[in-house]
Amino acid sequence: MKTIYTLVPETAVAEGVTGPRYLFTTANHFLQAVGKEPLFDVQLVGQKKEVRVQDGAYSVTTDLLLDEAGQADLVVIPPIFGDMKEAVRRNEATLPWIVHQYKNGAEVASLCVGAFLLASTGLLNGKKCSTHWAYYNEFKERFSEVEIVDGGVITEENGIYSSGGANSFWNLLLYILEKYTDRDTAILASKYFAIDIDRESQAAFMMFTGQKDHNDEEVKRAQYYIEENYQEKIIVDDLVEMAAVSRRSFERRFKQATGNTVIEYLQRVKIEAAKRSFESTRKNISGVMFDVGYSDSKAFRNVFKKITGLTPVEYRNKYNKDDHV
Repeated sequence: MKTIYTLVPETAVAEGVTGPRYLFTTANHFLQAVGKEPLFDVQLVGQKKEVRVQDGAYSVTTDLLLDEAGQADLVVIPPIFGDMKEAVRRNEATLPWIVHQYKNGAEVASLCVGAFLLASTGLLNGKKCSTHWAYYNEFKERFSEVEIVDGGVITEENGIYSSGGANSFWNLLLYILEKYTDRDTAILASKYFAIDIDRESQAAFMMFTGQKDHNDEEVKRAQYYIEENYQEKIIVDDLVEMAAVSRRSFERRFKQATGNTVIEYLQRVKIEAAKRSFESTRKNISGVMFDVGYSDSKAFRNVFKKITGLTPVEYRNKYNKDDHV
């Protein structure tokens, strides 16, 4: 029997608390249906018996308090809700418990922005981690010793798992279920819960928001120029001239401020514009490509797939509004 504790933090996202129990108890039914013994004992663990979650909208009754819980095989940390710094502060008492469980043999899985709580334990220092793409910058600033995996749906290192944004946590739960059981059980669960079992990237869902949370005004000026003129041929030297600094200094400052090189930033702006066009218009691939300033179809396809994880055709077919009415 595998003991799975789902931590119920203050301000947790309700689905992140209920989802793991739902999946692993359902997996027990699948196993019993083919004559096997149930494998998972899933319990909710918290700082108190009644925990208010999701900004107080819901109340969860825990099965065990932290000091009542024995040794788990897996500890699941759900996403936390609202201001990350305040949410971690309210759950500081859970951090030593998570560390104790891990050091005594439990695997630990954080779901989405539950990574902020896991990273606060120090267990992720020097390791890789996934979290929701919208929180990358905040996570990098707070946990500089953790390597965030850009676009990753699932990461695993030394018995510590993490998942990407929002419903990506179902992919991580399926991944763990397959490790604990077999491929057939995981596929059955994926069909039952209607989850794409082999999705590897959240890149297609990422919205590029400009990365302007910094104080370098010359870099911001260059960013605005790129975003307003992405259809044109922009070369780095033009931006350097605008900033009136050396090219080496400008490129270093741009990367430090935004996390991207100038070329990467320009590509992301162009591809974000292409994504919006594919979603809302009926333009063909060539038309969108020219609109965002590309003339080489192979280069456009390569950059688009690198950033989104999908080809332009795949993205349009998947997300165009008119194709789904």
